[in-house]
Amino acid sequence: MSDWGQDTGDEDGIEAQPIDLGHDEPVHASDVDARTEPSLYYGSVDEFVREYLRNVYRRRIDGRHRCWAAEWWRYDEAVIRLEALWRSWERLRQDPATGMSVWWRDHADHHMAVLMDPDGPFALATEGEENTCKRGDPLPYTAPPIGLFPGA
Repeated sequence: MSDWGQDTGDEDGIEAQPIDLGHDEPVHASDVDARTEPSLYYGSVDEFVREYLRNVYRRRIDGRHRCWAAEWWRYDEAVIRLEALWRSWERLRQDPATGMSVWWRDHADHHMAVLMDPDGPFALATEGEENTCKRGDPLPYTAPPIGLFPGA
């Protein structure tokens, strides 16, 4: 690889070798990811939040000890963190051994603690019944405007 991040061939004397995957023709390593890339389970971050996350990450939200915004999609930091949670979940669900444990420990618990912190991105979403829930209830949710998250 050159200093500019472009693979320009055989400069270091090492050439990519085909990988035998049991097909009639050898497959180069660069082709493996494209062929084995799993499809997404959820079509968008909104679908992930609506169908999965809010239903499995149930916490009492009172606006003092924990905060959450039903209109989470109005908060840039929240959208970025929730997108990261969704993408990491999509990847780690493929690991049947420890994938979900890693996702909870390294991703969900970390980002959700930041999101729900009274000084976090939802700190101003403390008013109104729409931003609260009782222990055991799904997290508050309001659908985003149509088209905000294509694929939902």
